[in-house]
Amino acid sequence: MSRPRVVVAGLGDSGLLTAIHLARADVDVVGVSSKPGLVSGQELGLRLARPDAWARDYRIGFPRFRRLDGAEIVHGELTGLDATARAVAVGERRIGYDVLVIATGVSNGFWRRPGFETDADVAAALARAHARVAAATDLLVIGGGAAAVSTALQTATRWPGTTVRLAFPGERALPQHHPRVWDVARRRLLGAGVALLPRHRAVVPAGFAVDEITHGPVAWTTGQPATSADTVVWAIGRVRPNTGWLPAEVLDEDGFVRVEPTLRVPGVPGVFAIGDVAATDPLRSSARNRADTLLARNIRAELAGRPLHAFRPSGRRWGSVLGPEADGLRVFAPSGRPFRFPAWSVRQVLQPWVVRRGIYRGVRAP
Repeated sequence: MSRPRVVVAGLGDSGLLTAIHLARADVDVVGVSSKPGLVSGQELGLRLARPDAWARDYRIGFPRFRRLDGAEIVHGELTGLDATARAVAVGERRIGYDVLVIATGVSNGFWRRPGFETDADVAAALARAHARVAAATDLLVIGGGAAAVSTALQTATRWPGTTVRLAFPGERALPQHHPRVWDVARRRLLGAGVALLPRHRAVVPAGFAVDEITHGPVAWTTGQPATSADTVVWAIGRVRPNTGWLPAEVLDEDGFVRVEPTLRVPGVPGVFAIGDVAATDPLRSSARNRADTLLARNIRAELAGRPLHAFRPSGRRWGSVLGPEADGLRVFAPSGRPFRFPAWSVRQVLQPWVVRRGIYRGVRAP
């Protein structure tokens, strides 16, 4: 008797981990990705300031993941779902499934884009963004989330001669984190020489794409004079779900995939969703709370006819915000309290043992 087939649509951070958890279960795993490997959306600041260091931990070819040895990886772009026939379309190919995991994520700026890319395409985009920021003399970072904060800090410490300003719309940045996180981040930013521009909400002209690094001047809806800058990084959180390949009946009014607390898509047998594309809660926190472990367990339970468990979202964002610094990596708990991994331990313990062996279950050397 043939084994059940689980198709994981999207192999970003959440989809990849789900596939890894399932790869040694009694199922056949097929992963579909428009990228040639993991190209993480994490740590934008490090990606711009030190792309080689970023790529070492956040850009990993699929053949390097030991747990994916028995999985089929399809490098292509998803074009449709036939829920009645239980099949997805990847170009002209149809792939049947017993269980489908929708993990196609979101588009958000120049660093998280949909569409088919080769390894050369990914490398060229990394180099192009780095070169643009490296050439800046006056850098303006717009946004109040972790991507903007880490970009401001990482570029200021990488190029101390560059004027770096961070503009955000509220009294403080990081409004979805505990206030203690901003207290720490603010001190680190000011210590690095970053000029903070609170209560600055940028004018985004109709039809203007913030998917590129641009230049000033930037106007503000909050009344301040326009700000000049030779380089502008837009990290304003204008996310767009990568769901154009899905039928409207599985989506909410904003285009995200509707899910039950178990991460199952209501009314569509055998379909689950996880990550930024899944409308689990206002923060879409299944992307950051290790829901991949729960989802893999629920998929096995679904196939065995057992009860499923509910995902319990976090009320605040947590984790790395600033990225690796000279004195180590700060990871913030939901309470806002940081735990600092010393710099030596990041390279010798955290990445090789906790991440590559513990979370990814084994990653081969490049």
